[in-house]
Amino acid sequence: MAHVSDFLTPADLQKISNLQVVARQVVEGFCSGMHRSPHKGFSVEFKQHRQYVAGDEIRHIDWRVFGRSDRFYIREYEEETNLRATILLDLSGSMNYGKNGLTKYHYATRLAASLAYLMIGQQDSVGLVTFDTKIRKYIPPRSRVSHLRVLIDELQRGEPGGETELGDVFHDLVPKLHRRGLLVILSDCFGNVPSLLKALAHFRHAHHEILIFQIWDRDELEFPFKQWTQFESLETAGAKHLLDPVLLREAYLANLENFRGDLLRGCRRHKIDLVPFVTDQPYAEALAAYVSRRRTRG
Repeated sequence: MAHVSDFLTPADLQKISNLQVVARQVVEGFCSGMHRSPHKGFSVEFKQHRQYVAGDEIRHIDWRVFGRSDRFYIREYEEETNLRATILLDLSGSMNYGKNGLTKYHYATRLAASLAYLMIGQQDSVGLVTFDTKIRKYIPPRSRVSHLRVLIDELQRGEPGGETELGDVFHDLVPKLHRRGLLVILSDCFGNVPSLLKALAHFRHAHHEILIFQIWDRDELEFPFKQWTQFESLETAGAKHLLDPVLLREAYLANLENFRGDLLRGCRRHKIDLVPFVTDQPYAEALAAYVSRRRTRG
């Protein structure tokens, strides 16, 4: 079983341990800490049944329902937590780009582990969704310390694979997120921008707050190639081309600027934080800097 130290060094933990993720809009939950909430006091009132999924607390299984249906169902109660957060982690092939053993996916998993450690440490609940062409895994949010190991085990098992169209996957995800909260998307966001923005608007219509941590390799931002280079698709098997990058650089950088500008303007329109992370930046330091800025904004 994975351990926190497999993902985060003591120095990393030191950098993030005193920070707070403060939701800037009202989220569902109970006001037991810093987060604003429409609810007052605490409650453990029964809310509904839903089918058991991996990562759920076994103690919440309704054995009477199991006896009648031979299926596992969970008794859901009103939350007693400050914040309900779900991390959405991109497993598409493009996340496998990197060098010196550090891919964008490797970097993103460290960010995800950092966020989970941070929020569970302040008694918030955290869940995880992994996806490529479709949703691969959904672990519902929980706030117990033991839940951190469940999340890290899944992060360690993941492996980037096929293509993805973020817009389609996110539309499919909306019905699974029954209660509004904070969604943290870790992805390079490659794909059709209008489709992605439409799906993000769907999340916002469901009253979720959204953070996008857009993961970049420095090569993607600067296109430093100077010699004839074979470019190979990480998502489409057998797609490769031997090209002179000098002839491509100007057009590539112009397309990149358009892509980034369209996405940034769309996110601002929907009041979504779009935060670039580059894999040559120490992830704990970059995360600490962002969360500090977010906390200052209030």
